[in-house]
Amino acid sequence: MLTARKRVAGFAAFGLAATGVATVGALPAQAADPVDVQILATNDFHGRILPNSYSGDAGAAVLAGAVDQLRTENPNTVFAAAGDLIGASTFESFIQHDRPTIQAMNEAGLDVSAVGNHELDGGYSDLVDRVMADYDPVTNPFGGAEWEYVAANLKMRATGDDAVPASWLTERGGVEIGFVGAVTEDLPFLVSPAGIEDIEVTDIVDAANAEADALRAEGADLVVLLVHEGATSTDCADITDGAFGEIVTGLDGDTDAIVSGHTHLAYDCRVPVAEWSGRAVTERPVVSAGQYGVNLNQLEFSVDPDSGDVTGLRTDVLPLFGNYPADPEVQAIVDEAVEVADELGAEPLGEVADVLNRAKRWTVDADTGEDVLVENRGGESTLGNLVAEVQRWATSSEESGSAEIAFMNPGGLRADLTGDPAADFPRTITYKEAAVVQPFANTLVNMDLTGEQIKTALEQQWQRDDEGDVPSRPFLRLGASDGFEYTYDDSRPEGDRITGMWLHGEAIDPTTAYSVTVNSFLAAGGDNFRVFAEGADASDTGKIDLSAFVDYMAEFAGDTPLEADPSQRAVGVSFTENADLRAGKQTAFDVSSWSMSTAADTKDDELVVMLDGEKVGSFPVDNTVTDSVYDVTGTASVSLELPKKTEGTLTLVGMSTGTEVVVGEVTAPGKPAGLPGPPSWVPAPFNG
Repeated sequence: MLTARKRVAGFAAFGLAATGVATVGALPAQAADPVDVQILATNDFHGRILPNSYSGDAGAAVLAGAVDQLRTENPNTVFAAAGDLIGASTFESFIQHDRPTIQAMNEAGLDVSAVGNHELDGGYSDLVDRVMADYDPVTNPFGGAEWEYVAANLKMRATGDDAVPASWLTERGGVEIGFVGAVTEDLPFLVSPAGIEDIEVTDIVDAANAEADALRAEGADLVVLLVHEGATSTDCADITDGAFGEIVTGLDGDTDAIVSGHTHLAYDCRVPVAEWSGRAVTERPVVSAGQYGVNLNQLEFSVDPDSGDVTGLRTDVLPLFGNYPADPEVQAIVDEAVEVADELGAEPLGEVADVLNRAKRWTVDADTGEDVLVENRGGESTLGNLVAEVQRWATSSEESGSAEIAFMNPGGLRADLTGDPAADFPRTITYKEAAVVQPFANTLVNMDLTGEQIKTALEQQWQRDDEGDVPSRPFLRLGASDGFEYTYDDSRPEGDRITGMWLHGEAIDPTTAYSVTVNSFLAAGGDNFRVFAEGADASDTGKIDLSAFVDYMAEFAGDTPLEADPSQRAVGVSFTENADLRAGKQTAFDVSSWSMSTAADTKDDELVVMLDGEKVGSFPVDNTVTDSVYDVTGTASVSLELPKKTEGTLTLVGMSTGTEVVVGEVTAPGKPAGLPGPPSWVPAPFNG
């Protein structure tokens, strides 16, 4: 057992004084008062050193201020964490390899943390040789964590030795407290395999029970498991379900509490422990603080100093934003990080030949009553499609999953990519500008989805929450990577609106598995895109969305300015009731979502109808931007008689935008013809 052991200076004095009292001998023995021990815990901080009022992130200074205040109220305090303190961080921390977060946690007095999967984004050697190693301005300028990292279920593959200390033992107020660490058993699928090739991930329950037993043998009065694994629901009734439930129910009675993370959910639960029947405390707390420093877990144990028994327990989840003062020393660290980020953020990444915008719609300003253009998350955009393509490109290597398709949620884009509005094109894009567009530091997750599951993801753009209700944003248009196109008909029943999908001109097959990349937010089913959470062989590549964009700009925008792609991935095609796709027959359909929605976007004045490669008609496009929250910009009404002797594929083409989609197959008279898409998705053929 590799155990990190750290004692406070007062412990020796306490022991000496106790010995002195014992020599008097004349006084009758009296029961000592219980000692109240406090454990404060965080998890999944991910370098969120700045406050964010929108999401409730308190920021590192307020997190430290809360710990300061609560530690002052009870000096018998341990500040602990359940992993992922670093990695997948926002720009101000990310740009310095998370050194600002490490400094902030050092100053806040973090004592111990489990290893999380993101601590291993750079591999095992990066964790032990940089993060855990002593800070040195020359040889290790980005490391220097002063807290203990623990993980009982990480072993060296060659020897079976602990890869990092399995546990940490400390003392507060005469109470011996042991902390056992563990990391999710999914670790091999969440980080680059090459980075942990020398590491074996073992069973959490077996490792934790063995280490807890060893700590008890060393004299621990309290044992706490810090585990980077967590519940998939905040409902305590479900805390014993699934893989995490096996941990909760599998631990023996030597572990007094479970502090968890990884799933970014906040909960404060209790689970009965059969071995504790008849004790003052019979339930084990199972807690998590959620994510990003929004909350702090507080666990207070009353411990009999003579027997070491727990005689009382109180737990709470403490919201931090606006409730605690900022620690001035940590605030200084954050301020300096912002200055460095501003300086480094000025670094040019490349040039753009056009503005890359999010979609827009009109609305009425509530204060002025004037019409204003605002972001429309229901619209397709050049920026959304570009970011999707960036993420496909970044995960196109075999090691990252050989991605064929990528999707991007519109809410993950927080600004347009414009460059300096006063400058002529081409405009320079800086590091900071790119970071403002994607500030969430999501990682890229690759998975396999069948064609049917991809269709489901596109159907889920018409939103329903977990209760089946339509949320405040009823429609979210996913950005899609190059080469992927689809058609839809929103007049059809919900859940059956996607009428065709193609990848590089080939129809998507419902049963074929495709390699798909999304960010970690979508991969968890975020924004009600639940099907992404069902992907097979899902693997967190460890690549951060911003880093992927930086690399893409270096590759494609360093010498030649990057151009916006105005072609549509999604086009609405709705046939009229009597439309017929047989040669010589009259066909008619309405087209929508033919155009992007901002003034900077290239648009078609007309769309061209092609049959078997030959032009058979052209129709005007109305590019009016409306107040609709759906994707409707670029409408046209098509009505024409199909040539009598020509069969083949009927397509729509935009000569200026490059948009091209399949409408359907025109057949000879007497043969059926249907809507676009693979046969299993065609509702019923047109009969004429």
